Amino acid sequence: MAIFRQSAQLTLANPDGLYDPAGYGYSHVAQVAAASRLVYIAGQGGETEDGHYAEGFQAQVRQAFKNLLTALRSAGAGPKDVAKLTVYIVDHSEARLGIYGAELMVAWGETPKPACTLVPVPRLALDVMLFEIEAVAALPG
Repeated sequence: MAIFRQSAQLTLANPDGLYDPAGYGYSHVAQVAAASRLVYIAGQGGETEDGHYAEGFQAQVRQAFKNLLTALRSAGAGPKDVAKLTVYIVDHSEARLGIYGAELMVAWGETPKPACTLVPVPRLALDVMLFEIEAVAALPG
């Protein structure tokens, strides 16, 4: 079993008997220690601070990661503290999965990737939205 101890609050693992998901940018299991402070980050889309949406799928994914990292920093967290991501992709395809994966690697760097669920959707809250990502992070209690 591959185990990545992120902090006293968070351990990520890929148990023996399951395929290695590293190439897809996630871990199978995230364990959060008791008495941790959980931080829930609402879905972040590809909108800039002034509320305008970036043009195209890749630009929205990149902006959504910037927004997610800003929200995490506001709570004193970063990628190493994230236990779980949920990703929503409009008109999902393997090409869009590749774009998402590449942007995840840029945003997370060498940090082990958290547990993640990707949900293909026909649309999001606004017609212009192509991507949304939410997170749960674990910090000291």
